[in-house]
Amino acid sequence: MSRGGYERLPMYAFPDSSPRQRHSPRSSSPPFSFTSASTYHLNLQSHDSITLPQTYHRSRNHSQQSRFHLKIRSIVTLLKFVLPASLLLLLLGFYLYEPHIELAFYSRTWTQDQISPVLPLSGCFDEARVNPSYNLTDGLYGPRRTEVQAGMALRMGIDCYDFAGTIHSAPRISNAPVPADARTQYHTYWRNDLAEFGPRQEWMLKSFFATQHLPHLAARAVVQWGPRPKRDSRQRGGRTSRVVRCWCRKTRKHGWTVTSSACYCCGILVACGSTWTPLLTRDLDPLLEHEFVTQWDCYDKIYRPLNGALMRFKKHSPYLCEAFHIMATADAPRPGSTDWGSLLYLKLWRALVAGGVPPFKVLPFCFSDARSCRLDNRLPDPFVPDNDRGNRMGMWNGAMGERGKLDNALQKIFGVHLHNQWEKAFPEGGWVERLLLKSYDNRLHDL
Repeated sequence: MSRGGYERLPMYAFPDSSPRQRHSPRSSSPPFSFTSASTYHLNLQSHDSITLPQTYHRSRNHSQQSRFHLKIRSIVTLLKFVLPASLLLLLLGFYLYEPHIELAFYSRTWTQDQISPVLPLSGCFDEARVNPSYNLTDGLYGPRRTEVQAGMALRMGIDCYDFAGTIHSAPRISNAPVPADARTQYHTYWRNDLAEFGPRQEWMLKSFFATQHLPHLAARAVVQWGPRPKRDSRQRGGRTSRVVRCWCRKTRKHGWTVTSSACYCCGILVACGSTWTPLLTRDLDPLLEHEFVTQWDCYDKIYRPLNGALMRFKKHSPYLCEAFHIMATADAPRPGSTDWGSLLYLKLWRALVAGGVPPFKVLPFCFSDARSCRLDNRLPDPFVPDNDRGNRMGMWNGAMGERGKLDNALQKIFGVHLHNQWEKAFPEGGWVERLLLKSYDNRLHDL
């Protein structure tokens, strides 16, 4: 071996060994050895056993990061196509189909306690207990001229309004005398602890005198409920109506103090027999051969199907006797609830059919509360101007003038329930003013 190959490594010396020994993969000699002359010896193994610097962990981390970025890019790319496609499919679905979605959550404890049990009747329909002034046979099974229950939900178009238009009064002679016991007492109330009696309340009275057949009225009085007794006399369209303000004492039931108009109202109905009224648009006479409450809305809510905004019961009606029994034996009403309203009527209806008694009638929603339905067929908002974008006119759009589609519908139904929105004013020139309020003034002027 030539010396020139080792001139650049003067400090290293290789031991004399055969190539077989130097290249043996089984050699266990250390890679460095020291001689007495402090000379370093390097034991080089064959190229088959040379170990390169370890970079495995770094390569693995780099590979994981690359895969992570690749997944993110794939997800972003996928979303670029999926989101627009989903949006287009959703819009296409709305174009081709009508979605009907309603969610309601009820406490299982409440439904098991208040809804599921069917209460037994207390015996108010027993002939021995029925007041002689109430004809039980006629009240339950007597013939009727009109049918006020449609048997369907009446949600489509103006079906409900058209059904109301099929109910007509029997022909009558306007000047014929009406016996006192055949006259109907109309009853409403006003709570002066909510707001003072003002112009908005006067329109309710005007609607009453402008739409009802006056010779059939038993009394022209409005019973007003409030915490303090007052006396008042007002002029109503050229007629003086005595406003009788009554108040209900606080009562205790199960240790809970109530100041509820429900107790007082039902008491008036039992003692006198009368009709509960909202803002009226038509004579109620063809309905009064029945005893009834009203459907809550067109959706037929399973636990709140009935409403008492427009209701009618005869004097000493056993229906109200059973209602009072439920009020006396059931839990006290929750504050701000309809427990002595909608829930009470539901319990009573179920108890009647379970006891084999024909139940009271249920008027379709639009007869007095046509606002309680879908956007496309309910009445426009009475407190929003007609030209306001927030007032969705639905099928009434472009047909809200006199003798138009809306005017014809109002002449078929019997009232408009305003849901105690007494703080709101009717907009000037709105459909309520044009089609209702002005007609009230014109009719009262002609009386």
